[in-house]
Amino acid sequence: MAAQGNAAPIIIKRKKVVSGGGHHGGAWKVAYADFVTAMMAFFMLMWLLNATTEKQRKGIADYFTPTIAINRVSGGGNGSFGGNSTFEEEMLPFNGARPVAAARPATRAQSAETADLKLLESELLGYGGESDVMENEMKHVITRLTDEGLVVELFALPDAPLFNAQTGQPTRLLRKLAGVLVQTAKSVKNDIAVGAHVPSQPVVAADIQVWDRSSQQATVMRQLLDDAGLAAGRVQRVTGYADREPATLDPMDIRNNRIKVTFLR
Repeated sequence: MAAQGNAAPIIIKRKKVVSGGGHHGGAWKVAYADFVTAMMAFFMLMWLLNATTEKQRKGIADYFTPTIAINRVSGGGNGSFGGNSTFEEEMLPFNGARPVAAARPATRAQSAETADLKLLESELLGYGGESDVMENEMKHVITRLTDEGLVVELFALPDAPLFNAQTGQPTRLLRKLAGVLVQTAKSVKNDIAVGAHVPSQPVVAADIQVWDRSSQQATVMRQLLDDAGLAAGRVQRVTGYADREPATLDPMDIRNNRIKVTFLR
């Protein structure tokens, strides 16, 4: 009996295991994360609707459309498309853009027209060799051959403007260049487009008139061509481009004051 009285008591510890991670469990964290994700997606959708154009929205929608074909050329057969590719013009999915036409070889008429425009360009640039005075004036002329036609650009310089700053009237330089254009234009029958660009005005200017000025200058240039003897009906359009598409990094540079005469294909 004495030996049993000296024995150490046996202590049993029981741990209470709580399932669920606490009083409310962890399910609320998952629900809250889903809610935050949904709100973020909602606000992003609202931002996209406000910050994009209709064409861009169509492109975004088509990106997530699973029905666009992977290959440009169909495998053929008598299925729903009858062997046609969904990238053909008649079958193209509605994505706000037309299919890119395959490059076609230039026809004989197109090649002849390009040759005529190149000859016109050579004749125009050849005027600079007639005299020292004319050579100085032809420094205001650059040309380039584009898909639209031969673009002849007349640009102003700080010491040789195309228009009078006070009156808006054409200078003697622009009148002479218009005469040269009409003289060379007699060798071809291409229609003509006239456009005008002007430098940007300071942002603090009270009255921004870049659109009115460019439109007025384009109209004046058309009148100069008519006065110089250009055949009636050859001018197909007259456009004022304001201060868009500047020619130099400085949008207020006088070099951006220019006239474009395009001999259309």
